[in-house]
Amino acid sequence: MENVQALVISLEHSKVRQKKIEIEMQKTALKWRFLNACDGERLDFSLVAYDALKVRKLLGFELTKKEIGCYLSHMNCWHACIEANENVLVFEDDFVIQESFDEVLQKLLLADFSWDIIRLQALAESSFKVVQDFGSFRLVENDSDPLGATAYLVNPRSARILIQHSAEIFEPLDHFIEHKEKHGLRMLAIDPYPIKVFDPTRATSTITDRPERGSAKGFRKIYRSWMRAVDRMTSKNPWFPKP
Repeated sequence: MENVQALVISLEHSKVRQKKIEIEMQKTALKWRFLNACDGERLDFSLVAYDALKVRKLLGFELTKKEIGCYLSHMNCWHACIEANENVLVFEDDFVIQESFDEVLQKLLLADFSWDIIRLQALAESSFKVVQDFGSFRLVENDSDPLGATAYLVNPRSARILIQHSAEIFEPLDHFIEHKEKHGLRMLAIDPYPIKVFDPTRATSTITDRPERGSAKGFRKIYRSWMRAVDRMTSKNPWFPKP
């Protein structure tokens, strides 16, 4: 397929998982390559733009090492997208290609409409509004964050904007790419999704983890809201601008 390449984020030592991906990619004519993931367990955090105290105040919890490594890995894909000046499919290395994938991708790339980011997978259900009906699938806009970043399509213009707003890492990657109030990009999705995951619980993911985090309640929620309000008043580029 022209004007698009696929980058599969994978830890260099994940040979068994990479073998599975090689089998999956035989289902498509897409040009692709592995991109070495940033191993969060081995990161030098003195070189990472991550302020643990500020994150805890404004987010309500700290990110794990794997979450930060995952974020940096996706940033490397965005840089590659800009460097190649072509659309990029970003994959994490636990995906399963569905039979509809090539048809969906071809129709998207040939369609006459403007897009920023297109989600090809999700971990949770979400209601949505239909943006465009392609017959065998629909382009939709989710009403809530369906979680996950196993597969999405991004273009060079949007990649630049995502990088501009990633000067500081302050939330999990999949939440950030849905964070329209922050970066101004509209994330659309495919119904039904043409990509699934090996393990929907993400219990076996090698590049990220998803800890069980309860929602902020009581004083913790009040404190977080107050700190976000202060950040909006004092920062030229607040992390959580009002919708």
